[in-house]
Amino acid sequence: MHGRSIILVVAGALVALSAAAWSAGPLGGVAQAPKPAVNVDVELVIAVDVSYSMDPDEQALQREGYIVGLTSPEFVNAIKQGVNGRIALTYFEWAGVADQRVVVPWRIIDGPAAAQSFADEIAAAPYRRAYRTSISGALRFAVPLFEQSGNHGLRRVVDVSGDGANNQGPPVTAIRDQLLERGITINGLPIMLKRPMSAAMDIENLDVYYEDCVTGGPGSFVVGIHDRDKFKEATRTKLMLEVAGRTTAPRVVPASSAEPRISCLIGERMWQYRWGGDAN
Repeated sequence: MHGRSIILVVAGALVALSAAAWSAGPLGGVAQAPKPAVNVDVELVIAVDVSYSMDPDEQALQREGYIVGLTSPEFVNAIKQGVNGRIALTYFEWAGVADQRVVVPWRIIDGPAAAQSFADEIAAAPYRRAYRTSISGALRFAVPLFEQSGNHGLRRVVDVSGDGANNQGPPVTAIRDQLLERGITINGLPIMLKRPMSAAMDIENLDVYYEDCVTGGPGSFVVGIHDRDKFKEATRTKLMLEVAGRTTAPRVVPASSAEPRISCLIGERMWQYRWGGDAN
């Protein structure tokens, strides 16, 4: 083969290899076209408190509440009654202002099998606890999650549960209002199983704090949990309401749109009083 022919063959091979590399994915596989967006009735983000104020028993009860609620026939039936008959769901844990971890990424829930699979992933995740309580950090973390869901929801909802007031990060009302401006509804599950102790930086009427300082948006509501025996029932009720878009049920308090009945900076002030310096 003449020298010029050899050069042409080698050049052609290099072009072919370059084209193959260009079309390959990051791991060398053929690049896949983006999956088409799925129409769902609601994109629901579950944000779960794992701060040290949640003792191991409360953490286990909280997780079990979501597992039982997500796999209940009532929850699955509520999904089926929607316009699209499916929802998009993700679950993450939060504590301090920079401490948020996705436990289960976005999944489409359209029946018992998908719901059970999602719950199994929650159950398999190791328990953890972390410092501080930043509800504002959790809410801020939730915003880009919606952009990553790849779905079109008729509604976007954040379900935030916890047992204390915001004591780190931006004021919770400022971040709440940013979500509301984006059309995102925030519902609350304040956990009030223990008698408030100032040493633990607990506050009285955490449900009122959630109603006036944390939650908001069309149809937003708060389900306060005072009784361990009713934890699972309350969690199931809240999930059903979020999927169905209804707010009429026992023990559900609509989020307040009036002036706060409790200082929305009470957590930050308690932290400063106890430790001094900046709450951040």
